[in-house]
Amino acid sequence: MGVPTLRIRACNQASVRGDGGFVLYWMIAARRTGWSFALERAVERAVGLGKPLVVLEALRADYRFASERLHAFVLEGMADNARAFARHAVTYLPYVESEPGAGKGMLEALAARACVVVTDDAPVFFLPGMVAAAADRLPVLLEAVDGNGLLPLAATGAVFPTAFAFRRFLQGVLPAQLEDAPAPDPLVGVRLPRLTALPEEVTRRWPVASPALLEGEPAALGALPVAHGVGRVPGVRGGRRAGLASLKRFLDERLALYDEVRNQPERDGTSGLSPYLHFGHVSAHEVFAAVAQRNGWAPERLASRENGRRTGWWGMSAPAEAFLDQLVTWRELGFNFAGKRDDGDRYESLPPWARATLEKHAHDRRPTLYTPEQLEGAATHDRLWNAAQVQLLREGRIHNYLRMLWGKKVLEWSPSPTHALEVMLELNNRYALDGRDPNSTSGICWCLGRYDRPWGPERPIFGTVRYMSSENTARKVRVADYLARYTP
Repeated sequence: MGVPTLRIRACNQASVRGDGGFVLYWMIAARRTGWSFALERAVERAVGLGKPLVVLEALRADYRFASERLHAFVLEGMADNARAFARHAVTYLPYVESEPGAGKGMLEALAARACVVVTDDAPVFFLPGMVAAAADRLPVLLEAVDGNGLLPLAATGAVFPTAFAFRRFLQGVLPAQLEDAPAPDPLVGVRLPRLTALPEEVTRRWPVASPALLEGEPAALGALPVAHGVGRVPGVRGGRRAGLASLKRFLDERLALYDEVRNQPERDGTSGLSPYLHFGHVSAHEVFAAVAQRNGWAPERLASRENGRRTGWWGMSAPAEAFLDQLVTWRELGFNFAGKRDDGDRYESLPPWARATLEKHAHDRRPTLYTPEQLEGAATHDRLWNAAQVQLLREGRIHNYLRMLWGKKVLEWSPSPTHALEVMLELNNRYALDGRDPNSTSGICWCLGRYDRPWGPERPIFGTVRYMSSENTARKVRVADYLARYTP
């Protein structure tokens, strides 16, 4: 059926050039070889024009928070992509900057020889600004393709204030969108001409990454100009193969009890898929399809009512519906905000009621103040908070329930709510594998009132923003083993 037009956006006014040598797919967000609307669109263009397909996947050295942890995760995905594309008539260019700015001009040099350029349309981190800047420089049409979630970003012009409001909207419009899913393998059965060679002046100036670098060998990775103090997460590998293995493990071992144990820090009951979704190594569509298949689900089981409720909508088991509320409702709620506004990580983007109550209490006496360095080093008086921060430092994640407490305590221990937001974003974006993402930004801003409502009684510092304490958390969920594992 082809890629839905609602997911395709022309980024400039240039035209398709029929005498170009190839179609170029600039892979920047959907870093995978299957279930990708953008790759599917690039294949459509190549087939329609009878041209070879070139895929450029580049990794900059100068993005903020660049570290060995993040670089290794992306590089492992590039290694998977190199193996997958080698089975097809596709020229794959994995390029990694050896120094900041080394890749400047590479995209333009390739586009000058291309018929059309296709890329990912993702409101993530610096990507929108990078695409907009490139669109002004390229001599051919640049198309951006949205593959972020089950709902196309262009399907609504509104920013939703709560998960309830967004869920109610989804219940009305999403059933029709589920008919349009990306191809599991857009290259299967496709015959494309193979590019003989790229010009020597391109390959000489911008050589592809070495096998040693793609495999993340310590010496090769250590030579890159990134923060090596933020090291790799032991035992965690990036890439499509690792992402699909995590999906299978979740389906086999955790899904059946997801609704019961996901909020228990001592039970590792979460999906573990967030980093792979963030870096595009797996697709929300394929995760949804896998869960639906495990439940023997068919679209006619969807409830027809639009009531905004979390349960009874999908027509699946309770654990599956609990998981889909996270995968679809909450994840895509964050993308909805990021797709419509560019200030999602700024204090001014919080709801007016939240800003009003926080500012009313901005000068309240804080019982304890910690510097950003003390917080980063897990050096507070609160043992449970310290354990959550240690998990972030070691594993690039915080258990989802404790992440809420983590943010609430940063607010309590900061001189102002604006300072608290800056510290939370800095720590999360530097250390979390799924940081720098609309979904994780939503979670942080939720700690300050986004997607929530006022809660009484009014308290010092918090006002009517929802309050959490370590003592209450320890009474609600079991934390003894968690403390033993992560106490610094």
